Amino acid sequence: MYLENKSNLEIEMSQTSAQGHQGRNSLRSPEAVAGNFGELRLLQGISERRDTQKLQQSAVLPSGQCVIHTEGFVPVRQEDGHNFSAVNILRGKSNSANVSERSPLLRFSQDDSITYLTLHDPSFVGGEEPWDSGSLDVERRYRLGSEVTSLSLSRSSSSEKGDPLDLNLKPSYLYEKIHMYPDRDNPWRMLAVSPTESFSMNVTDFRDNALLKLQVTGPFAGGMMDFNDQEYILIQVEQTEPSGQRRRRTQQVIHNWTIPLHAERSDQILLTKTFEMLSSDPIIITIQAFPEDNEVVPLSMTHQSLYVSVETQVAIAGIILAGVYVLIIFEIVHRTLAAMLGSLAALAALAVIGDRPSLVTVVEWIDYETLALLFGMMVLVAIFSETGFFDYCAVKAYQLSRGRVWPMIIILCLIAAILSAFLDNVTTMMLFTPVTIRLCEVLNLDPRHVLIAEVIFTNIGGAATAVGDPPNVIIVSNQDLRREGIDFASFTGYMFLGICLVLFTSFPFLRMLYWNKKLYNKESIEIVELKHEILVWRQTAQRINPASREETAVKCLLMQKVLNLESLLRKMMKTFQRQISQEDKNWEQNIQELQKKHRITDKVLLVKCASVLGVVIFMFFLNSFVPSIHLELGWIAILGALWLLVLADIQDFEIILHRVEWATLLFFAALFVLMEALAQLQLIDYIGEQTALLIKAVPEDQRLAIAIILVMWVSALASSLIDNIPFTATMIPVLINLSQDADVNLPVKPLIFALAMGACLGGNGTLIGASANVVCAGIAEQHGYGFSFVEFFKLGFPMMIMTCMIAMCYLLATHIGLRWNM
Repeated sequence: MYLENKSNLEIEMSQTSAQGHQGRNSLRSPEAVAGNFGELRLLQGISERRDTQKLQQSAVLPSGQCVIHTEGFVPVRQEDGHNFSAVNILRGKSNSANVSERSPLLRFSQDDSITYLTLHDPSFVGGEEPWDSGSLDVERRYRLGSEVTSLSLSRSSSSEKGDPLDLNLKPSYLYEKIHMYPDRDNPWRMLAVSPTESFSMNVTDFRDNALLKLQVTGPFAGGMMDFNDQEYILIQVEQTEPSGQRRRRTQQVIHNWTIPLHAERSDQILLTKTFEMLSSDPIIITIQAFPEDNEVVPLSMTHQSLYVSVETQVAIAGIILAGVYVLIIFEIVHRTLAAMLGSLAALAALAVIGDRPSLVTVVEWIDYETLALLFGMMVLVAIFSETGFFDYCAVKAYQLSRGRVWPMIIILCLIAAILSAFLDNVTTMMLFTPVTIRLCEVLNLDPRHVLIAEVIFTNIGGAATAVGDPPNVIIVSNQDLRREGIDFASFTGYMFLGICLVLFTSFPFLRMLYWNKKLYNKESIEIVELKHEILVWRQTAQRINPASREETAVKCLLMQKVLNLESLLRKMMKTFQRQISQEDKNWEQNIQELQKKHRITDKVLLVKCASVLGVVIFMFFLNSFVPSIHLELGWIAILGALWLLVLADIQDFEIILHRVEWATLLFFAALFVLMEALAQLQLIDYIGEQTALLIKAVPEDQRLAIAIILVMWVSALASSLIDNIPFTATMIPVLINLSQDADVNLPVKPLIFALAMGACLGGNGTLIGASANVVCAGIAEQHGYGFSFVEFFKLGFPMMIMTCMIAMCYLLATHIGLRWNM
């Protein structure tokens, strides 16, 4: 709750400063301009009219929220007579005077400047939204002094010469909204550091905790550190434990954390690192910048005390993940509820260890682009299905297969794999699942096994290109890997050859897995269709909420319909002689009957749907190759859905919303929270560190081969259990560090290709290993053909093992035998 009802401190400007300012708009010491405005956003300019401006600042209280509203960048005076300059807020600290986490929010030094300001705002994410200068709403400003440094005010020259600086610019405004959470003891501190002025703080309330967690936000660059030609920030964490009764000598631990700076100071990146400390003795945190030309770097920082060690956190994360899998495997609850319970347990574990995330932080963990893509494509497919196009495609596929099942399955899997190499896997399965279900109904096949085969080959085909799977996109977009020569063309060329080998060797193995599977239904097609009709009528009746008398009557009629159909089914089962269906020999006659029954019902709507879907798919392609579009996949899908809703002139919008898989969307949202919470519990980092330690322990002459095998299999098994997106993002810097370690001496390209192969192919291991698996299961469940975790595991896990074996042989043959990418 904002403290707008608190008393405000009104500070009016003085026309001339007591320090010898000449003119209403001149600044004697602009040193604070370039160095001391942490995250507060300073818009360029000062009033051209040189009128007397006003600085309004609300009272800053230690346990509430404050709103700072500053108008005018000119000298001001306090009402009690103190003169100070507004630009001296957040003046950089030197090593001579340390501060602690219990220091007051605002401190006035002898030169009447505010030395630093403590802010509670853990959500520093880039933002460039515009606002109205006359509005009373307070806007969040995140960029750390980028406009301040753009004024090019030299700190040394201005302070030595003492010449006034006349700035005839536009009016300047300073806005900031500060959140102070009562459940957080340690706020976000905004500071500015340079080679000459560093920031130092004493942490005195550490208690007997095992870990110190630091979070720093600033203009950082990703990747490795090059001390020769790169600017960087150095953070030093030091703790000294004096000698006592149990120890004869003094113990000291010093951790150095070096963070490279971005050359353009453009984006604000949040970095987190955890340090192991000795005891509850005070800790000294020192931050110093080493940029070019001694410029000032604005930062924000907070710290937290964690109550358990890394090993204990990993054990807790492993128990939570195992519990979620037990709930899903044995179908104790629905998989959506299992993911929600797992995310709740992970958040509770974070709160227990001392890393309690706020609701804003938890909501930010959700990948809304993926949810938007799913929602948009679900609406598109729901409208598309009203045209009868899927039934028509099923009849055409039946005609092409000439009544033969396995040629049809191979053709479907091959088309799905090719499309998923260029489209998102989720989009491919959304388009293919309804067609496959109708085709299987026409052929009297069980759709479950065919759908599992399709989704397996969709995941295989997605690994072939740099845009087919999210892990590949993460790898290609990494700047450090681009400098190593891993760009779009080289990555796609190498992966395409390997995936083609995997793809064509997978078809015989799939046929072996399905050797004893009865793809045909044991009953006649009439009985199968009647069973499915009963299931659909029952699901429709259960979805009706009897809130009114009319709805209750409709629900009763539907249930009576179900009872009548069940009675008819029992009569048919008595007269039916059980026999195993064979391949249809009279397929030509059946095609003529099916073509009469399954036609395009609405050709005008079909043209509209095909046009919109074609534009959406074209934009998907264009987005992959032309980044300047600035439209993510989620936005493209949402805009396409809205466009089609307008063109189709849908009268009953609720029917379309009922076709949306809300359970699937909730599952993905809960899964995102669960995986990020497990990452906060150090699970993913622990896997990467242990993999690096195992590679270092191998003899040097066998190290590359063992590293390729280990990275690929760890990636495959981990991606089948957890989301491959955060795992890939975590493993990339681990592998880059490993390649640049002088003691290891490994090339980075083979390790990255092994990571890509394992992360993409490992999604076939379990039902929740890839997004396409969950989407396919959700759509099939809506049509009455849902398959369980165990059913997918029996087919997907052997396929994952076999494809990873082929990919491993390809990696070893090309990198060890042929010496590629060396």
